[in-house]
Amino acid sequence: MAMGLVLAWPVQAAEDGPPPVLPYRPSVSSPASLPAPGQLEMEIGGLRSRDEGTRRASLPMLLKLAFNEDWGVLLGGEAWISARAPDSGRQRGVGDLTATLKRALRLDEASVLGLELSAKAPTARDGLGSGKSDYGLNGIYSRDFGSLHMDANLNLQRLGRVDEGEGRLQKGLSASFSLPVAERWGATAELSGTQRHGAGTTAQLLLAAAYTPHPRLAFDFGVAKGLNTSSQDWSLFAGVVFPLANFH
Repeated sequence: MAMGLVLAWPVQAAEDGPPPVLPYRPSVSSPASLPAPGQLEMEIGGLRSRDEGTRRASLPMLLKLAFNEDWGVLLGGEAWISARAPDSGRQRGVGDLTATLKRALRLDEASVLGLELSAKAPTARDGLGSGKSDYGLNGIYSRDFGSLHMDANLNLQRLGRVDEGEGRLQKGLSASFSLPVAERWGATAELSGTQRHGAGTTAQLLLAAAYTPHPRLAFDFGVAKGLNTSSQDWSLFAGVVFPLANFH
């Protein structure tokens, strides 16, 4: 967060600086819209999770750049991971890297469609990542119902590494709802889950708050809880979104 304030301050001070940021974090769901064309945005945060004796802490990050109102690219992953498991002890290192090509299509003033094509490179060491490439397709529908904003995602992933008896295709569904609750504060609630043959079905509830002291700087924090035995137990997170550069 301190790094975000330092980097964002010169941009905030400039009257002719870049337009407001468009946060994609902290929910699982992605919005259909792209950031302002030409504005390179950074999202970075901390994530701590617990599941059946396993403890994991990481620094998820995402770079976003839109070429115009219709096309953009995303580059994300985990800048650092520290994981402890009962059978393998503690491991540390960088995570896998995912590149995404995104298309946005505005239907009207209140609704936008989006499509994301992604590929994950196995850059993490064994034990911190899958060790194989994954490919994904994500369809998005975003809509404003007055002050209430919804992002609904339906996605399909082809996993490169699976256990015996498990399917490679994973289906995912999520719906995120956000609402302003004060001048600079907002709240988000989300339900999400995945389904894959032989691996069970996951379900998760996420609750988050966002604080925007400036249109070009946004903080968030929250908690996620798994809703069944196949899901991760608890996760705590916090992060920041700010512009790095503007190419217009």
